[in-house]
Amino acid sequence: MAVMSSAEAPRRRRLKTWQIILIVLLVLVLAAAGILWWNVQSKLNQVETIETAFPDETARPDVFDGENPPTNILMLGSDSRADTSESMMTDLGNRSDTIMVAHISGDKQSIQIMSIMRDSWVEIPGHGEMKINAALSLGGVPLLVETVEGLIDQRIDHVAMIDFNGFKGVTDALGGVSLNNPYAFSSDGYDFPAGPITLDGEQALVFVRERYSFEDGDYQRVQNQQIFLKAVMAQAMSGETLTNPGKLNDLLGAVTPYVATDSSLNGSAMFDMAQSLTSVRMRDITTFTMPTNGTGMIGDQSVVYVNWDEMEVLREKFKTDELKNYNPPARP
Repeated sequence: MAVMSSAEAPRRRRLKTWQIILIVLLVLVLAAAGILWWNVQSKLNQVETIETAFPDETARPDVFDGENPPTNILMLGSDSRADTSESMMTDLGNRSDTIMVAHISGDKQSIQIMSIMRDSWVEIPGHGEMKINAALSLGGVPLLVETVEGLIDQRIDHVAMIDFNGFKGVTDALGGVSLNNPYAFSSDGYDFPAGPITLDGEQALVFVRERYSFEDGDYQRVQNQQIFLKAVMAQAMSGETLTNPGKLNDLLGAVTPYVATDSSLNGSAMFDMAQSLTSVRMRDITTFTMPTNGTGMIGDQSVVYVNWDEMEVLREKFKTDELKNYNPPARP
């Protein structure tokens, strides 16, 4: 069943957790699918470079100790730019909304993606305890990298930032995304009945953003985001898509103008990474949220409390590259 519109198209929305995963992994999947290298390279050359992405070396954790080191990619979401001529790094502190870490196992057989709630109350180096999202306003990408490295006690190897329009283009390039909606709700002029529905790019933004329709608010929103992410990845990796060069080319073209990465994650590196992940299937990609102890107030700020005891378990999994065996605790 298609979603019905009862009003004008919804307002522009901020990127959320699943969008970051979707677009970065799609670049890798599409390259691995066999698109001619010259075509991939020409599109990847459109990717903007984050000139300064990492903190001073003295402030970073040690390099991974062991053979076949995993790869940790910090993925950030930003509000949409008016057009693609504007740098994605412009007014970054006011535009970033999503923080995630994608962990590619050292054997290149699995990917685990951890969402970090932007209101998480953490220690920001040099500034004391604040919401983690404040790091971008205070010190840009390097300070956020340093903050996240402090949380997981491992290095971030690459950074990628994704803009709103890239997500919308991918959804529409797929011809819409079909999924099974667990709860009926209405938002911004769209009705989302329970059961099978098909979303276009605009509708999808409303679907994954809505929280006020649910008793548990953000938690159901996160679940809807995960449902949508898995549906998109399944469609993108289906035989129908991967055997259609035109659709693959459209997908890659929809993504790359809206991506910025650190200088080491260039076209060649991205293509090589994709080639190393050709055996990864949907069942090998898992998502979870950094453990929390619920929400509360600190002063006049609504915050998310980090479960620091569970963080010790999580750090050990990062350290030993056993994140695929991590069992997140039930949500608070």
